[in-house]
Amino acid sequence: MSVSENLQAIEKQMAEAADFSARDVADVNLVAVSKKQPDARIQEALDAGHRQYGENRVQEAQTRWAHRRAQYPDLRLHLIGPLQSNKAKDAVALFDVIETLDREKLARVLADEMEKQGRQLPCFIQVNTGEEDQKAGIAPRDVADFYAYAHGECGLHIQGLMCIPPVDESPGVHFALLRKYAHALGLDDLSMGMSGDFEKAIALGATYIRVGTGVFGERDYDL
Repeated sequence: MSVSENLQAIEKQMAEAADFSARDVADVNLVAVSKKQPDARIQEALDAGHRQYGENRVQEAQTRWAHRRAQYPDLRLHLIGPLQSNKAKDAVALFDVIETLDREKLARVLADEMEKQGRQLPCFIQVNTGEEDQKAGIAPRDVADFYAYAHGECGLHIQGLMCIPPVDESPGVHFALLRKYAHALGLDDLSMGMSGDFEKAIALGATYIRVGTGVFGERDYDL
């Protein structure tokens, strides 16, 4: 199937999942994960009218998207990979949403950069719902304190919470946990669900789903 056909198929699945859960599909945003995809596939998605994309690395995203900004003023780029503090300046300049806020130092650096550049980007706190040692994110028990710091002390606009469940566990448990913590903080947005589980995520309240393979096909990792 072409990228355009894939997008249509996913949008149909999204609508069915939302309808089954008595939700409005308009409340669910599809973030097409474009990392390591050839330019032709990206362009096909753009030509099909899709405008929300997720990237893992700042430098790769600059190469792919910086020159397209003028042509696509409604483009919205989400940083969905870990952000090093020394890349914060470039990230604030390029992206529209930061989904991987995961430590106090980064919160402070981002706040300073946003003030310097006059851009107030919405951020998602990444929650390590599985408390995996190898994975970034705030431990669930620390989410409330971190939110108070990032929002209250740093002045960041915290739009919602984000998670990547452990690969060997049922994702629904983690989606439900993320929803619980978001509701406790009065946050409406949840970034959760990928190609294999986004329908379950929608059922549990996802407002942003991050889909790569389902949109573009398998990635070319040698790019």
